[in-house]
Amino acid sequence: MTTFASQSDSGTRLVAKRDLQNRLFAALSAMFAKEVPLYDKALLVNMACNRAICALLAKLHVGFSLSDEELERTSGERHGAIRIGRPDEYRWIGRLFSCFEMEPHNFYDMTCVGAKSQPIIATAFRSTLRPEHRVFSSVLMTDYFDPETRARIEALLAKRTVFSDRAKALIEKSERQGGLEAADADELIRECTERIFKWTGKARDHALYKELSAAGFKIAADIACFQSHHLNHLTPNTFSIDLYTAAMKHCLGETDAAWFRARAETVLGRLVTQADHDSMKLHFKHVPLEEIATYRRGTVTQAEVAAFAAELTATLAGPDYALSKLKHAGFKDFTEGPSEDTPVLLRQDAYKALTEPVQFTEDDGSVVDATHTARFGEIEERFYACTPAGRALYDACLAEADAAREKDPSLPKRDMAAYESLYAKPFAPFAKNFEGLIRQGHVYARYLPTEKGAAAAKSGAIATTDLLELAKQGFVEYEGLRYEDFLPVSAAGIFASNLQQYGTKSTAAVKPTYSQALLEEILGKRIIDATVVYAGVEAESKLETYAKLGMLAKVPAAERAELEARLAAYRAI
Repeated sequence: MTTFASQSDSGTRLVAKRDLQNRLFAALSAMFAKEVPLYDKALLVNMACNRAICALLAKLHVGFSLSDEELERTSGERHGAIRIGRPDEYRWIGRLFSCFEMEPHNFYDMTCVGAKSQPIIATAFRSTLRPEHRVFSSVLMTDYFDPETRARIEALLAKRTVFSDRAKALIEKSERQGGLEAADADELIRECTERIFKWTGKARDHALYKELSAAGFKIAADIACFQSHHLNHLTPNTFSIDLYTAAMKHCLGETDAAWFRARAETVLGRLVTQADHDSMKLHFKHVPLEEIATYRRGTVTQAEVAAFAAELTATLAGPDYALSKLKHAGFKDFTEGPSEDTPVLLRQDAYKALTEPVQFTEDDGSVVDATHTARFGEIEERFYACTPAGRALYDACLAEADAAREKDPSLPKRDMAAYESLYAKPFAPFAKNFEGLIRQGHVYARYLPTEKGAAAAKSGAIATTDLLELAKQGFVEYEGLRYEDFLPVSAAGIFASNLQQYGTKSTAAVKPTYSQALLEEILGKRIIDATVVYAGVEAESKLETYAKLGMLAKVPAAERAELEARLAAYRAI
């Protein structure tokens, strides 16, 4: 159903930008499925896993159910990635995404992630509140290279035209009138799928491509030598990254049915202990909080867990899931991010990049048939957004965990249980549930008073400003804020694994330094600090809850001042 947001000055009905965003990503997903059959099949695997989890959760939380349409919507979130060559192209990308209610969030300097560094800086385009789709958008920094290489790259990039005159006109029209009517919106989405984000397999300057790749700059080769930019991946939303990765490895032929069934039992068994009401709020954003509050705790026996695992194993034996028959390069050895028992930030994994045919057309008209490896199948599971204190702890834990893994890099393949135990130890300082994480001050939440709370306020029955205690009394409802952004080190790990190449050092005489201000200058707009948003949403909800419960005057002055400052910063965005 099309939602109309407003009218233009001429009286034309404009389509709501969030509706356009959903339509865009559905179209991009259909496009990518045609380009990469493995992606299309991976979506089927993810849906099978999500269905199995929903079936288990329906027994664990009596009253929970998702229709096929709701499951499709919840599973349909997408995260993409695109790499841009020129500053003017990058500015057009930013203007394009604004037509779909997607603005730049956070600055990512991928030139400063140690051995995994790459010659790109980036931001992520998404909606500010409750985003469903996002695109990590990088721009190549040509001054990262020596003058000769830089000149060759820039000369090559100058030859291409990615945004047609019509696409630019539609973007400008959307900017003038605050949106697009249906026919223009359809046309702009076609520009996206047929030109702006489309893989063509057409490239130029095979010699430069080979030189950049051999020097450790495969990302630069991917950006500079192609006649258009293209999606590097498009990520579906999974309810359990561990179940999905196990299923993918099985369907790709890396493990047998007995291994997968045992692994599925382990993962689903953990879910029984981890999937509390807070987890349901996190993973099922489309389900109203008041509905989740009505779910009664059910029981799931080990025998039932085994039955769910067996049923999923049987499902994946069907012909639609025979991914091993498709061209593929296997799956990553381990998942990036926190340990499986620590629900913060995000965990991500991927099937490895495919080697695809490419045709290089040289300046003299000759054609070189070659191959290119860049597009991969990332997957993510998102958890709670961390406060600065939580993020600092995470970074310290991650460094320790990565160091432990590097001492025995083959352990994930040999003994997954031993590896998970090893990797989890450094993350022990984190609480393992939402309430504990809130008590530690490591994650953000949104609060609101209940009807019971409003009644209690009128009778003077509220005696504390502890919001979690008020929640236990039924006076307050809350939900954790989901992390909607990215982890540079994890992203670099994904890049490195899929390119079969870690980053390399700058070849410029002096390595340049890059700043958010530089990327904002390129974009022509300010980049939103997502932490300000998380903190502001939490502060706003706390202040409103205290006020509606008649408790605002009882909040310590310093705490109240801090909340008001965070709210002011948020509203200034």
